[in-house]
Amino acid sequence: MPGQARHDGKRWNTKKVAVPCPRRYMPPMASWSRAFRVSLLPLLLASTAPLVGQVAKRNPAAPPPPATAAPAAVPVDTSAWLYKGSDITPDPAWSFGTLPNGLRYAVRRNGVPPGQVSVRVAMDVGSLYEKDSERGFAHFIEHLSFRSSAYVADGEAKRVWQRFGATFGSDTNASTTPTQTLYKLDLPSATEAGLDESLHILSGMMAAPVLTDAAVNAERPIVLSERREQPGPQVRFQNALRETFFAGQPLAERSPIGTEETLLGANGATMRAFHDRWYRPNRAVVIISGDMDPALFSKLIVKNFAGWQAKGPDVPAPGFGKPDPTKPPTATLVEPGMPAVVATAVLRPWTYQDDTVIFNQKRMVDTVASRLVSRRLETRARAGGSFLQASVSLDDQSRSANATFTSIVPIGDQWEAALKDVRAVIADATATAPTQAEIDRELADYDTVMRTITETSRVEAGAKQADDMAGALDIRETTTAPATSYAIFKDARAKNMFTPATVLAATKRIFTGDATRAIVNTPTAEPGVAAKLAAALAADVSKLAGERRVQAAVDFSKLPKFGPPGTIASQRDAEAQLGLKQVNFANGVRLLIFPNPAESGRVYVRARFGGGYGALPSTPSPAWAGDTALVASGVGKLDQGDLDQLSAGRRIGLDFGIDDDAFQLAAMTSPADFQDQLKLMAAKLAKPGWDPAPIARAKAAAQAAQSSFSSSPSGILSRDLEGLLRADDARWTTPTPAQIDALNPKDFRAFWKPLLASGPIEVSVFGDVPADKAIEAVAATFGAMKPRDTEPLIPRATSFPAHVAQPVIRTHDGVDTQAAAVIAWPTGGGIAEVRTSRQLDILAQIFSDRLFERLRQESGASYSPQVASQWPLGATSGGRILAIGQVTPENVPLFFRLAREIAADLAAKPVGADELARIVTPIHQQLLRASTSSQFWLSQWGGGAYDPRRITAVRTIGADVLGATPADIQALAARYLRPDKDWTLAVVPKAKVPAAR
Repeated sequence: MPGQARHDGKRWNTKKVAVPCPRRYMPPMASWSRAFRVSLLPLLLASTAPLVGQVAKRNPAAPPPPATAAPAAVPVDTSAWLYKGSDITPDPAWSFGTLPNGLRYAVRRNGVPPGQVSVRVAMDVGSLYEKDSERGFAHFIEHLSFRSSAYVADGEAKRVWQRFGATFGSDTNASTTPTQTLYKLDLPSATEAGLDESLHILSGMMAAPVLTDAAVNAERPIVLSERREQPGPQVRFQNALRETFFAGQPLAERSPIGTEETLLGANGATMRAFHDRWYRPNRAVVIISGDMDPALFSKLIVKNFAGWQAKGPDVPAPGFGKPDPTKPPTATLVEPGMPAVVATAVLRPWTYQDDTVIFNQKRMVDTVASRLVSRRLETRARAGGSFLQASVSLDDQSRSANATFTSIVPIGDQWEAALKDVRAVIADATATAPTQAEIDRELADYDTVMRTITETSRVEAGAKQADDMAGALDIRETTTAPATSYAIFKDARAKNMFTPATVLAATKRIFTGDATRAIVNTPTAEPGVAAKLAAALAADVSKLAGERRVQAAVDFSKLPKFGPPGTIASQRDAEAQLGLKQVNFANGVRLLIFPNPAESGRVYVRARFGGGYGALPSTPSPAWAGDTALVASGVGKLDQGDLDQLSAGRRIGLDFGIDDDAFQLAAMTSPADFQDQLKLMAAKLAKPGWDPAPIARAKAAAQAAQSSFSSSPSGILSRDLEGLLRADDARWTTPTPAQIDALNPKDFRAFWKPLLASGPIEVSVFGDVPADKAIEAVAATFGAMKPRDTEPLIPRATSFPAHVAQPVIRTHDGVDTQAAAVIAWPTGGGIAEVRTSRQLDILAQIFSDRLFERLRQESGASYSPQVASQWPLGATSGGRILAIGQVTPENVPLFFRLAREIAADLAAKPVGADELARIVTPIHQQLLRASTSSQFWLSQWGGGAYDPRRITAVRTIGADVLGATPADIQALAARYLRPDKDWTLAVVPKAKVPAAR
């Protein structure tokens, strides 16, 4: 049951960062949505069918396709192969099959989002299957499979799927890990013809990709660009960590990206040999979850994959080895581009085990033990310990080891003290049993996570279900219905498996293994680091444990009190057709309510207040610390530990953010918890706490991040770009080390207290909640607060930098093959020109597609060039079209030349009908899918209680997007992509700064 030991529960103002390895990077939705705030119900969009039935062009250079047997002639074994050896109740929603050639499949119906079908083809091959001379080949094959195959010419698969409405890079993607290569397709508004054609293409990609010398030579620069563009410091640390932890095992030297030597040595013959060895039907699983009849899925899989026949002998999978206790236990690294970091691992052999009920229940006990230690470490860090953060995790790592990992980020250079302090917490946990109260605290959160998954399973997306099935295959486990997983957990509790004695035994077990490893990175060279690390690992830490903090019982009665419930001044149907209601309270608070029972167990709560970036001074301020420290500083007399206890076992949390025209507190909660969620949010505004500890922690985190900025082009961009694009406006500039060091609790409170107390408040309650209950709950909380201003603050304008004849130059300290180029054009902002903002997104996507084709596909100069339009609806300035590419220093001029050529061409000539359709159709499909979620409506209507145009603007989205013509796009390009207005930036290695001209 993948995922049972991997849920984190609620987080207080923390953000989890994932680092995928996609074929093409796409801008995160969080930033993209600021430019294109759209989320509609289908009734607001004109009905247009995807361009299905467009048969892909046959590639004349490809080998002949495998013969396809008629479905009726193919016997299919429909036994549930996933559950072989397991006593876990199979999920009845999944249907299974095994074809005579050995290919397996799993299919199910899912209508979230409506009309979408998610397809995954999981190949049981990754970098651990490579020989020394083949390092990187599994990933290279993934690229070549997408490039061209038996049924599609070079680059045509991307265009076919665009015509079907799929966005390249998000709806069509792939990834390679040490143990699996996964091909992904999310097909919106799918039809039988479109799905049939898609499976036809995928079958050719698996069975007969074009693996000629010409194809390998064409794709090689792209793969090398991907390798080059990886962030150097993080990659070097991860490589050193893998080489240390898994010394003596293939995983130590098997990064999926490979080596430059082996990638340069690849040719068509060696690629074919690797492909024929591992790309075999008995190593493939086709997974489909979507809004069609599963019987149709099965039929189309048989039709398109049954004819695939393996080439050559079936080679056994290689062994991945076991942890080798004879290898060196420690390693050191000096990486200036990273803060000091210590990582440890306790390693045990990975062995296959049948995925049974008792196996999962024992794992749950281990998970509770690890979470309990992590909570103690977090408590110690909050109290001002020697480390900024530390945590423990359990994982079956690439079928190479079962391991307990500990990661530690020390305060400054106190890595020795941090390691000893963390070891002391672990030693105490393995020596003395926890209290039942501590265990019950973890069980409460565990129960909440599993109950939530069960309650919201009806609205679980098909794409997630397909991904979960692929993950289960990779780690050799099963997947089952959320209700079954929850029942297994409750059964473990009923059997009294979570006692102080059992958790103590589990804690000892997870910190015992065949090999223990540790690695430390220091930003600067230190004498005797290796000896210090060995000494810190061997030191007696029994006297460092300290007393365990006993968290006092806290409930919602401890929150600051409000006055009597507020009275309603007025209410109206803000959008009657869609069910949006607005209620204005006498104290000035305004409420937007969007009841949506289809959300099934989810309630989104958000409070927008004040003026956001528009209210901040244009001079340096403590605004940068708000995201990290403001929520963590508590409520009234309650600190962060109290808030954790307050919300134990409940879906209650708090995130803080800054928008162009408002600050916001937000959370996703449940129908049972949303009233208390509102109490917490209102109390945060009415009676904020000012615990100084989170401020010290925020300073330490900000200082630790400083070293990473100059280590790579992406680090420089993250530090400088937003400020540069706003003419060095301090609201968007990264604080300097001196500014960070100068922050103190007194100044932090003086800055944020008036901002929390001023400006209008708009509360939104969207999701599975009746309107009358939402009004009652807001009246008792926000409506009961002291009166607030109702006039929205007029935001300070932002400026775009002046045109430059030569690029602005920034330098980095990383490898001398990495550079980045940026070109931007000013646009605008505000709701008045919302049509312009929507059509600028179409222009930007066309620009991005062309830049991708020319800079990546044709020249191989950049792996992930991208273009985006950003149009702030909450401000009348600050918009821009932005193009970014990571290239070699020598290709910086090429990036600017190609970008300007594309811009000029877009302004001079209208785009073709097919090109426009290949961009508009996926955008249209994104809108249709987004419109099924309250979360996206929340984003679309934000600020609408004070500016009704934001609410009424949704009615024009269909016309604005689907009505865009080639002439409209050309006019926008001519208006905004002006050569006399562009601004350019180049980030280059210090050793390759161009001479002044």
